[in-house]
Amino acid sequence: MNRREVLKNVALAAGGFVVLPTWAEAWSPSTIQRWALNLSPQQEALLVSVVDTIIPTTDTPGAKDLGVPDFIQKMLVDCYEKGVQENVKKGLEKTDAIAKDRYLRAFVDCNSLQRKDVLGKVAMSTDQMQKDYLTLVKSLTILGFTTSEYVQTKHLKYNQAPGHYYGCVPVQ
Repeated sequence: MNRREVLKNVALAAGGFVVLPTWAEAWSPSTIQRWALNLSPQQEALLVSVVDTIIPTTDTPGAKDLGVPDFIQKMLVDCYEKGVQENVKKGLEKTDAIAKDRYLRAFVDCNSLQRKDVLGKVAMSTDQMQKDYLTLVKSLTILGFTTSEYVQTKHLKYNQAPGHYYGCVPVQ
């Protein structure tokens, strides 16, 4: 290795260290590319309503408040095949169709008891694809909720970097 090559590599590394923090600070949910699940605005609103029905807001934030619908979409895009993604889209449409058939209004416009009833109908359906859709959405909702920063820090007392270890203490 010659001196010119070493100097070039050091200059590139120094430039990278200068640029990297500025580049990382510019990240925000709006600047990160939208996921490619291609849900229509109605389907997105429906997913938010389903998630809010599964874990609603009470005296603590619900799943909707903690951004779980975005988590579900990101998980579907990154971790599941196209067939599963399509099944979720069809399941959302079928859930809305059941609400319109049963209550003459969209699922989003139903009250919480009506939403629970519709999701109960989906869960008791004879169509295995519908059951699979609801099971997946429920499990991803629970996963997204329980791994959120709020739940981890406020309820589970998770501490990423625990305090000092005191090795020599008297034992009673």
